[in-house]
Amino acid sequence: MKICSKGVWDDSLPGITFDENGVSNFGKLQERMMQEYPRGEQGTKDWEQLVQEMKASGRGKKYDCIVGVSGGVDSSYLLHIANRYGLRPLAVNLDNGFNSEIAVQNIFKVTTKLKIDLETYVVDYEEMKDILRAYMRAGVPWIDAPTDLAIKATMYKIANQEGIKYILRGNDFRSEGKQPKEWTYADAKQLLFIHKKFGSGIRLKTYPLLTLPKMIYSGLLKGIRDIRPYYFLDYQKQKAKKMLMEEYDWKDYGGHHHENLFTKFAMAYWLPQKFGIDKRKINLSAQVLSGALSRAEAMTRLSQPFASKEELENTRDYVMKKLELSPEEFTTIWKSENKNAFDYPSNYSLMFRLADTFSPLLKKFYSFKPMSITAREVIDGTAETVR
Repeated sequence: MKICSKGVWDDSLPGITFDENGVSNFGKLQERMMQEYPRGEQGTKDWEQLVQEMKASGRGKKYDCIVGVSGGVDSSYLLHIANRYGLRPLAVNLDNGFNSEIAVQNIFKVTTKLKIDLETYVVDYEEMKDILRAYMRAGVPWIDAPTDLAIKATMYKIANQEGIKYILRGNDFRSEGKQPKEWTYADAKQLLFIHKKFGSGIRLKTYPLLTLPKMIYSGLLKGIRDIRPYYFLDYQKQKAKKMLMEEYDWKDYGGHHHENLFTKFAMAYWLPQKFGIDKRKINLSAQVLSGALSRAEAMTRLSQPFASKEELENTRDYVMKKLELSPEEFTTIWKSENKNAFDYPSNYSLMFRLADTFSPLLKKFYSFKPMSITAREVIDGTAETVR
């Protein structure tokens, strides 16, 4: 197996290439993102400018911004950051029926101590259950895409309702990297197709959908923008975790995004055991290039199991029971043909055509250049059309 000389990306990743020095295109993407979004003095300056814009937009209103919270370290610390800079956020949480008790308590502790209002959007569990089962039957790698899509849709929905112009999200490319699009791409059009084809006919009444027209309406007409503070600030996850534990009695939940039990199943069981996909290769490689850990340490962590066999099997059994999947149906799903994100219809090509044609309008949606745009240039080799 060929491994990138600068990280632990390897040739199991779709679309990966290596230059004469053994540096992968994924490594070059990471380096380019770090150049385009420097931290330090410039990053702080860019962030403080955004803070002033948020405060000006929120003048006379109850809230300046929305912060999506999951009980994880990134979103919990983001509430701390927002408070430190004098912002008045509304914390928004999505309940998909799989939030761990630790995550729920973490959200309560941080919002209570900071006196931040919390709004939890609950998706009818019968709808959520049917969608998640449909994604498993569809045989795609990232079966937790419905949760990701619902989180984003919920924040836009509430922003529209409350007249809030800014959404803060805890994504950090320096610790998360960029997953191959074949593994994780998803949108509302694809979700509706998969649910119709593999679902049980349940109508989606409470599940929030951010369709492409709704996204355009929210960005262009309502002026709602997506902000990623960690693109600009000197955020160090381990230090943030230590601080949260000391100041808020925040509790650790284990692995990356394991605050949600279905996400834990998807990342630690479904992906590695059914598809041979280890998303840690992306996360750890990003952390190597950002200086958070050494390449040798990343290799060591990759050699360790996600969890004990017993814990993983217990997580699988919990998901089967909660989704009401019999052992026979789960076995049928497990043995079915593996697909990727582009085996089903989506708006992927249309969105990039729009981005190419109307590139100046991207600033109406984001405070940053979306990593998917840069990935398309660096990994897929397309021309640099968006700035």
